[in-house]
Amino acid sequence: MRNLIFFGLIPILLACKAEEKSTREEIQPIPLQLSYSEAKRLVTLPLECIDTEYPNKLNQVIGGTEDLRAPEALHPAFYGCFDWHSAVHGHWSLVRIVKAHPEISFADSIINGLFHHISEENIRGELDYFGHKYSYGFERMYGWAWLLKLAEEIHTWDHPTARIMEKNIAPLSALIAERVKEFLPKLHYPIRVGTHTNTAFAMTMIYDYADAVGDSELKEVVVQRAKDYFMDDKDCPLTWEPSGHDFLSPCLEEADIMRRVLPKKEFKVWLTNFLPNLSNEMFSMEPGVVSDRRDGHLVHLDGLNYSRAWCLFGIAETLPEYGHLITIANTHIEHSLPSLTDGYYEGGHWLASFALLALSE
Repeated sequence: MRNLIFFGLIPILLACKAEEKSTREEIQPIPLQLSYSEAKRLVTLPLECIDTEYPNKLNQVIGGTEDLRAPEALHPAFYGCFDWHSAVHGHWSLVRIVKAHPEISFADSIINGLFHHISEENIRGELDYFGHKYSYGFERMYGWAWLLKLAEEIHTWDHPTARIMEKNIAPLSALIAERVKEFLPKLHYPIRVGTHTNTAFAMTMIYDYADAVGDSELKEVVVQRAKDYFMDDKDCPLTWEPSGHDFLSPCLEEADIMRRVLPKKEFKVWLTNFLPNLSNEMFSMEPGVVSDRRDGHLVHLDGLNYSRAWCLFGIAETLPEYGHLITIANTHIEHSLPSLTDGYYEGGHWLASFALLALSE
């Protein structure tokens, strides 16, 4: 009789479990998306800064007096937004916004501005700079990755002007792709920091470009080096983050590249070993706090909130059982997004791109 009662309870328990699972799926949080009103607000930042030549941080090695030229003379395509990489991802932001919302009120101005900057002549000027004997490592690999991200965005844009811009930028993206193929095999150790030189972040951008344009050689280099660098990593100290001016999470960026290069089941095993607490539905992580948005380094922590968000969204997309991370990601975006257009150029020249990456993932 007791056995009959026990077995009779099994269907009821299974039904309860199924109902509980169904309920969890029904209340699964949804990642924040780029709304039209937010696009209109964010687009003003890159639209204004791509033509703002000063202030400017050139980051150049000077080989002689002939190298002492104005930013626009050195970088005819990407001279605005304070530095070269910010100018590049400012252009990426404009492409991303007009692709997402082609009905935006000043779409023609955006497209005309992009077409003016990414001209055959201007890209030839950029190639001249990269061909300088002291410029081989210029913007390695952060700026390289953003240039390929821009090329990918143009490649996947169904617009007549995009085809012209894609042809114009192709020699520069090809040069950068070749430099990545040369450099990554020589980089014996990955760079695990929360700023520009983070290896995992650059590799995610480069992987996505290679995948989009069908560069199998470049993709294979990234896949192999990611496995070489990160495959045996365990117990990443997420509680040590962030450092004082991080805009990337070393732990989460590593997870972001590994979810691309590993099959889903293998990635889940890897992630369990790498960030074991992440699977706990009670896992929590507070957004980074910015004490002064007029400080160009302290405002990096707003960028950290966006980059954490896109990494967490990516994990939840790859492994739906990690859906609880979406709420944490949304909280990080909501913490920093209201302050993005506060008028401080220290963050305004680049943070829109990070917000768009988070909102568009």
